[in-house]
Order: sequence, then structure tokens, then C-alpha cells
Amino acid sequence: MTGGGGAAEAPLGFKRHLRLTVVPDEAAYLVSPRAVTALRGKPAEVLAPLLDGDRTCAQILAEAAQELPAEQAVAALRSLVAGGLVRPVAASPAADPAAEAYWDLAGLDGGTAGEELANGRVQVVALAGTDAADAEEACRRSGIRVAGEGETAALTLVLCADYLDPELAEVDARHRAAGRPWLLARPVGAEPWTGPVFRPGQGACWHCLSTRLRGHRRSELPLQQALGVTGPLARAEASLDAGRAIGLHTAVLEAAKWLAGLRHEGQDGIHTLDTLTLRGGLHPVTRRPQCPQCGDGGLVATRVRRPVELSPQPKNPAAGNGHRVLSPEQMLARYGHLIDPVTGIVKDVRRDPRGPAFVHSYVSGHNLALAPETLGGLRAGLRALSGGKGLTAEEARVGALCEAVERYSGSWQGDEPSLRARYRELGPVAVHPSEIQLYDERQYRDREVWNAAHSAFHHVPAQFDEDELVDWTPVWSLTAGRQRLIPTSLLYFSAGAGLPGAPRADSNGNAAGGTLEDAVLQGFLELVERDAVALWWYNRTRQPAVDLDAFGAHEPWLGPLREQYRSIGREVWVLDLTADLGIPVMAALSRRTDKPAEDVLFGFGAHLDPAVALRRAMTEMGQLLPAVADAAADGSGYALKDEEPYTWWTTETVARQPYLLPDRAQPARAPGSWDYVPRTDLREDLLAMVELTRRHGLEMLVLDQTRPDIGLPVAKVIVPGLRHFWARFGPGRLYEVPVALGRLEKPTGFADLNPIPLFV
Repeated sequence: MTGGGGAAEAPLGFKRHLRLTVVPDEAAYLVSPRAVTALRGKPAEVLAPLLDGDRTCAQILAEAAQELPAEQAVAALRSLVAGGLVRPVAASPAADPAAEAYWDLAGLDGGTAGEELANGRVQVVALAGTDAADAEEACRRSGIRVAGEGETAALTLVLCADYLDPELAEVDARHRAAGRPWLLARPVGAEPWTGPVFRPGQGACWHCLSTRLRGHRRSELPLQQALGVTGPLARAEASLDAGRAIGLHTAVLEAAKWLAGLRHEGQDGIHTLDTLTLRGGLHPVTRRPQCPQCGDGGLVATRVRRPVELSPQPKNPAAGNGHRVLSPEQMLARYGHLIDPVTGIVKDVRRDPRGPAFVHSYVSGHNLALAPETLGGLRAGLRALSGGKGLTAEEARVGALCEAVERYSGSWQGDEPSLRARYRELGPVAVHPSEIQLYDERQYRDREVWNAAHSAFHHVPAQFDEDELVDWTPVWSLTAGRQRLIPTSLLYFSAGAGLPGAPRADSNGNAAGGTLEDAVLQGFLELVERDAVALWWYNRTRQPAVDLDAFGAHEPWLGPLREQYRSIGREVWVLDLTADLGIPVMAALSRRTDKPAEDVLFGFGAHLDPAVALRRAMTEMGQLLPAVADAAADGSGYALKDEEPYTWWTTETVARQPYLLPDRAQPARAPGSWDYVPRTDLREDLLAMVELTRRHGLEMLVLDQTRPDIGLPVAKVIVPGLRHFWARFGPGRLYEVPVALGRLEKPTGFADLNPIPLFV
């Protein structure tokens, strides 16, 4: 700062994006395009006018010495340099002062950045639907040299009309092999995209991005299959010349920044600009650790094959809903980044607008457990969307996010471990699909007639062929401490797509949680819930009431919620469905009292804590309310017209279906009616459940479905023998347990089971 040769003799001046105004006895003001900085005190007033780019450091200090002590002047000058306000100025005038000011504003050295840009080269690759000549001309106008034949480029600018263009796979492979960064952009369309900059060996590759993008375009699959198209569907070009120019020049601008040396987090994402609204967005692109192209393609298989080991998981007193490890706020803070309309697992999480204000019901995109395989499968239904419920909006948002991630993680992606073998070859390590699906022989026999008359929920597959070569995936038995094998298509959604005889996975026992232990417990409780519901629904047994007044004395949310239902003309009651396992299971029900069609709703809940089971049943019932909230006496106003629920709402009443009502001959259940033992650790709860299944001759099997790129723990729990609440009428608990519990004197005959399949 006090002399010497070389760079130290270069003149010093304020950066070019700053304009100086000195107000005597007040401050020296530096005005930039983004802010005004006030430099107060005598050192600033003395030094500021001298920092005009014409004086060296020594000259500045010499002139300032007349009014400032040397130490004070040096300290002030150093402070200005350290603050990024002052830098050496080139001896020759800037060729483009505005550009130099721009790079200064960006935090670079304006002079050096300009040189880097001038010395760098870019290669332009234009795929179908874009124009290389326009892009090269735009580069030249921005001072970027375009690499000619045989010249090395520091960056490749790749233009496409669709980020899923199959040619991009080859572009990505070439650049990873060469170790050269490339910038992807879509300058066409109503919403131009720019970015990310793919850097081989750092961050995501194109395959990481394309996996996420395809996830948002699953609805195109049936049409692609119908048309025999493997790439993205052709779309009409909808843009104006001005919009295309914006898209192209935005891409060139990002290329210029990269060549000039600017590095920032935004270069790892996609910048979008909606030219209709002029709203812009930045969507992060993250690396998939399990990506077979740039990561370790064996990560998922390794996770699945290893034993499931349970660790201590203290419960969070603030979690509220269900004795969880993390509160809803903590879950959202940790995993909220998974919500993004372009690169997220979930496009958005939004409140269902059809329901009354007191119902916290949120939806989060297509339900991947119902991946459409035909054009007809695109029709909306009760379960067409993933969703979440809760007593608060935050609980419902997190629930919707977790259900969407649960479905995503449970979808077959191709890196799951499997063994191809015949059932007869595997021996006792294999679990027969019939032990899980539990269809009756008569259902297989009459499946074509049944399937033609019922929804996909109740589709009866072809009977499993024990001599057919099938893919099997390992699961871990918490009960026996060993591996078992289950058909892959029973564990992952869409794993059996295109194989007519493959058993089909459903979401029963799938759950996400703050930890794997949390997810496993929630998945098991769902199995218990649905088993108890099936025992009641298909046998049509009369169940005792839950005393809502007694629970309301300890649950302050219950009274106001009941009153809200009354205010919209609805009666609410709850049944105790607890079966032989002893875990509290409840069914909340509600009917309209102000019109002939009762629009009967129901929701189910299971938990070790009966208060939480009640809470879950009540909030789940609320998820159905938006579908009937506007239903009128003339049959109009229903939000969906799926045949099964619509027929139920418009024709069935409690008089026609008396099993929906409480059995007043049995005492109502109060909070103390269950043997609930509070524990402070989820692991202890889970170990107790493992022992419970063992005592009942059942086996708890677990598949860890957590995906490395997601991080949110997801598990699928299977307990062969427990019933699904869909129409599966094979021998076993459905017939035996109601008799053992004294609900029935003898098993219900197959022909006498409830003819109305549960449609949720």
C-alpha cells in the first residue's frame, strides 16, 4: 500500500459500478445500481476524491498526508480495498466501461474478468428446434469468441427444444469423457430455461436431472406407449420473437459469466422465465448419489440387502401427531426442498380448495401408486393425488409431502436388487404372494367378470404361477432376524409393468418418517389399521362407540371440530374397531342430516395411543369432505363421479348399512379402555410390536425403500396374513378373528361378505 513496483504502482480507483458524491461535513456517498454506501468521517472525505483512477497508492497517500496522519490514511485505504470498493485501474481506458462495471458489480475484478471473457471460447451445439447461427451471432455480440473447427473451448453452450431430448444423453457422455463443462438451455417456448452448468466430476449430470424431469411427466407415458414414441411428445411452439430472443440472450449471458470467472450456486440450477407473466424462478438441480452414470449405481441394492438394525429414537415432545421423532416444522425445514415445480420430487403442496376452511387437507401431485398404464388410467379418482391431513395446516402439508415421497421412493427405478427364479426353486426363504395378497380361489376363477365391474383398486390379478421365472427382492424379518424373498413387483410400484401375470404392488404398509424406525412403525400401524377395518367392513359386525365426550375432556381440538361438522349439517360418530392385536383402531364416520342422500364419510386411524388413533381417524375423514362439500339434494355438486364412491354417497344410508352405527348394547370406549403403555423411545415401541406379531404367529418383514438422493426415510412393512381393506377374500383372519373375538358365532360365508368393496 505504500509503494514498490509492478501492480502496486497501478492507479487505484473506486470500482466502475460505483459513482462518488461527497457531501462536505456529512459523508462520501457511493451510489451503485443496487445500493448507496455512506463513508463517514474525515478519512473518507479526504481519500474519496483522490480515488479517481489517476493516482497510484503512493500518490494518494502523499496528497492525503496534508490532512491525515499516514497510519490513519493507510488504515482507511486498506479498509476500502478489503470492503470491495476499491481496486487497481488499468492504465488504458476500458474498451467497454459498462461491461467492466458489470463485472465489478458481480464481485469480480472488472478488468481481469473482461480479459478472461475475451480470451475464452465457447462451442455452440444446437439440437433439433434451435438455431446455431443465431446463438453464435449472439455470442459474438456479447464479446464471446466462438470456437472454430479444431479449436478447444472452455465451455459448450447446448441449445435444445426439450430438456428430455434423447440426444442430450450423448452430449452428456461426451462432456463427461472430456471433462469439459457445458451449459444447457432451452431458448424457445413460452418459458425459456437456462442452466445448469454441468461440470463433470462435480455436481449433477444430465441423467440426474432427466430422472426428476421425467417424474413430472408421467402422465405422458400412456400416450407415448399408444403412439410408440420413446422420446418426449412433440409440442407446438408457442412463443414470440422477443421471447425467443430473451431466452437465447439469457443463455449467452450465463455463458459469458462462466467464461469471465463468475461462480455462484445459481449455476447449479435451472433459471426459468415465464414470458406470459414475466415471473422468473430458480430450480436447484442436485446430484443423485445412486446415478449409474456419475455416481454409484449399487447404492440402493446395498441398502436393501443389509439387515434392518433398529437404533434408539427418543420421541420429540413437540412432534404432536403420533409420537414422532421430528415435528412437522422440523420435517418441512429438512425436506421442504423436495417441493419444486421443475426439479423437485413434488411439484407443489397445496390446500385442497374444495373443502371447508376447518378441514386441513393438502394434495401433492399424482399418486404414483396408481401409475397410469393406459389412457383411461389418467382419469381422476379419490386416490388420484397424494395427500396429507392434520389438525393444523403444517401437519397436513408435511403429510402430503411425505406421502408423495413415500410413493416416489416405492416406485421401481431399475436399481433395486432382484433375483430371477421360480418359487419352487427358492424354498422356505420365499414368501408366497398368496400369503400377502390373500385372494380366494373363487376370485381368481371369476376375475374377468369381477374386473370388468369394479375399479382398479379391486382388480384381481392372474393367479401366481409357481413355475414362472419371477424377480424376487430381499426383505428383512424383524421377527426372525433373517432375510426373506418377495416378488419385486409386490414391493415396488410399476415393477411388473407389462407382465400380465406379475403380482402388483399397492401402498399398504408404505410409510415415510423422520427416521427409519419412525417409518417402520407407521407402516406397521397402517397394516394393523387396515386389517381391523377389513374384519369389520366385510363381516359387517356391530362395533362399540368411542365416547367422544370423554376424549374431548383431554383433547381440546375435538369439541370445536365436532361443532364445525354440525354447522354444515353433519353428524359425527366414531367406532372402536380394535381387533385381536389390541392396538387401538378407530373408524370416524359422518353423515348429512339435511338431505335424503347422506353422503356417508369415513376415516380410519390406528396408533398405540388411543388419542392419536382418534385424531388420525377424524383427520382422515376430513380428506373425503372436499369431494362432497358442495353436494346438493338434486345430486349435483359432487367433486368427482367415480362410480363406486358416487353410488355410495348418493344411495347408501346408515339405515341400509346398520354396521356403520355404534352397537349401543356395548359400553362406549373411553380413553382408559385400552391397555396403553406410554414409552419415550420409538425403538421400544417397535420392539414391542415385533414381539406382538411373534405372539400371534405373524412375521414382520421390512424393506428399506429410502432413496439416497432423497434422504427422507421410507419403509415398506409386510406382515403376511394381515388383511388389506380392499376386496381380498382368501381364507384366514377375515373369517377366523371375528369368531375368536366373539363378534360372530361362526365365520361369514364367502357369499355373505359385504358386497360393497371399500373404495378408498
